[in-house]
Amino acid sequence: MHHSIRRHLASVPLALVLLVPAARGGEADALPPAVANANAQLLSQFFAQGGGASPAVLEYRRKLAEYQAIRGAFDQEAGAYWSQVSEKRKGRNAKRRSGQQITLDDYVLEQPPVYTGPKRPVNPEPEETPERPARKPLPVASDLLRAAQDLYQFTPQRPTNEVEFKRAYARYALASGLTREQAVRVYSFETGGTGNYDVQAGIEHGGKRAISTAMGYNQLLTTNSVELLAEQGHELVRALSEKVARTSGPARQSLEHKLTVLKKMVAHAKSVPDTWSEHEKIADSAQGWAMHAMVLDIDIGPMLQTHKLLTSVLFARAKGYTRPLTAAELEMMNLTGDGTGLDMVTMPQAMREQVPTSNFFQRSGYERNPVAIRHNTVAKLLAVTDDRMDSNSSKPGARELAAAF
Repeated sequence: MHHSIRRHLASVPLALVLLVPAARGGEADALPPAVANANAQLLSQFFAQGGGASPAVLEYRRKLAEYQAIRGAFDQEAGAYWSQVSEKRKGRNAKRRSGQQITLDDYVLEQPPVYTGPKRPVNPEPEETPERPARKPLPVASDLLRAAQDLYQFTPQRPTNEVEFKRAYARYALASGLTREQAVRVYSFETGGTGNYDVQAGIEHGGKRAISTAMGYNQLLTTNSVELLAEQGHELVRALSEKVARTSGPARQSLEHKLTVLKKMVAHAKSVPDTWSEHEKIADSAQGWAMHAMVLDIDIGPMLQTHKLLTSVLFARAKGYTRPLTAAELEMMNLTGDGTGLDMVTMPQAMREQVPTSNFFQRSGYERNPVAIRHNTVAKLLAVTDDRMDSNSSKPGARELAAAF
């Protein structure tokens, strides 16, 4: 028995032995819990599985223990950082509710920790992997139009050409309070300065596959369309009703049918609690696809595009921010949500240069956002947004939209 254990110990890789903390009688030299747990787990696996494993498997176990120890220690450090970000955010919200001044102390001023350790090793032995459910295909324009026809017996009225849609958008945007600069520069950022009214994320610049439901000049998601119908539906109905009143003949009959359909859509969007999660449930159904089809309509599409931005402008005013939003500031609110975006927008320039962008993200979202990581302060993020707007504003679609104003 003793000889058997000795043979097993002899086959334990030297690096694993070195990972085990020496007993020195005190806690000062003890490894972090994540490291100690990883070592204990590997030793347990080794003795449970016996010493007959191949060299490749033994090497994999050694590397796995090393990875788990290093990654575990990193995750503890990162978890503490992102918990602090969350607590600071809660503190800022509370101060705003009570009318207190926000200062640098209300933000985490260190950049988030970056993992630089080894990658998880590949197991040389076959492993069972759970089957992933088939990904539901994203709807494209043809799916949206089919849903609108099936559920509402309605086909959105498409423009005769791109310029017609741009002119309709420009008229409604100006009448609603958006500026030419805001509309054109946000369009330039969202579409690269070349997108048509029906452009969809992924199906652009030679792309063959939709990567999201984001569509149009301001890249509305399906959930955005549902939410706008729920929250701004009264305004959309009012504007379309006025157009009906000014129209006669066959054109009026067509508009009256469109108005009836719009009212039904608004009623359905309002039938659930006014939360993103509830609107998302509708958006992920044929009902939501039919609503999203309105982005393509020459009358309703420009209104939806406008209100996607206008709601952020009105939100800022309601919070007491009266200075006109720059296009880059408006885009921050468009991308991150009104509350988070306004947090950046209301920040003085001196603070913008010091506050990391991580303060405005959840950990998972930040780690998937290379732009926020690379341009890691508020000032840098706004600057790169402005730069991209500058370069894209000279492209054909942006020039055409600017001319429509």
